[in-house]
Amino acid sequence: MDTDLFKTGFFRSEEHIKKPADIQKLFKTGKKVSVKGAKLFFMLNDKNINRIGFPLPRGYGNAVERNQSKRYSRETYRFFKAHLNTGYDMLFLVYPGNDSFLSRCEQFKTLCIKAGLLKDL
Repeated sequence: MDTDLFKTGFFRSEEHIKKPADIQKLFKTGKKVSVKGAKLFFMLNDKNINRIGFPLPRGYGNAVERNQSKRYSRETYRFFKAHLNTGYDMLFLVYPGNDSFLSRCEQFKTLCIKAGLLKDL
């Protein structure tokens, strides 16, 4: 991977999708791209920032595994957010299996390329 890609930034509260209605709307009407082990739901929003959520499917391991998976996903988003087009709501859904930080980065990068969300890679 390109080391310039790893310019970290903060993950502010307004970047989280919090309302259940917003999450349901993304699942129902958002566009979807997928790779083995992960899916990305996305749609335009009326804001000049991206908002993202990290849902997990039912039955995803125990609490420790769920928390670790969400930490991997949040950190992956932090690395990529400077390279994403703005104005999107996204849900990054991962499935149990090969759960490592590097595989999560590869999944997210591939999904964003498929969705056309990366601006300069």
